[in-house]
Amino acid sequence: MPTLVHEFDWPDRVVVGTVGRPGSRAFYLQARTGSRTASVALEKEQSAVLAETLDRLLDELMAEPDNRWSIPAEAPAELIDDEPLDQPVEQDFRTGSMRLNWDPRTAQVVVEAYPVVEGAEDDDEPDDAEPTELLRIRMPVGTARAFVARTRAVVRSGRPACPLCGAPVDDDQHVCAAPDAP
Repeated sequence: MPTLVHEFDWPDRVVVGTVGRPGSRAFYLQARTGSRTASVALEKEQSAVLAETLDRLLDELMAEPDNRWSIPAEAPAELIDDEPLDQPVEQDFRTGSMRLNWDPRTAQVVVEAYPVVEGAEDDDEPDDAEPTELLRIRMPVGTARAFVARTRAVVRSGRPACPLCGAPVDDDQHVCAAPDAP
């Protein structure tokens, strides 16, 4: 069966956002071009790692002596996107593994998200078998910086961490797991 590829080259919008209240939020990577939208579910940790890895890639490219891509050090103000996810959020698939690449021909970051493969071993590479779906997003460097800034803000906007044990503190109560907790 051929792979269904959700391809977004120079998307109008690419963001990580959430649905739900802190503590029970669902994270989504969403891309839109015109009226076509794709939304794939992510774990909070996947979102954070994607932002950190993308930021590190951009910093490394920016530091290259022959940097010809004009990579901004910060997110351009006009590209900051604080709007909620496009509605309705219809999940195309739940993300298992991801790949991050750089295309020097177009000066774009390429993010690929693959669905969870049921029963597959836990590794960082997609299974050798053809995936049933794939989300591929090619975004310019300014958009990538704005994506990193927004994703970090979304990840941080959850429940506050306990200063003693670091576990999330819910609205109802928190039983601290720290050995010196009162």
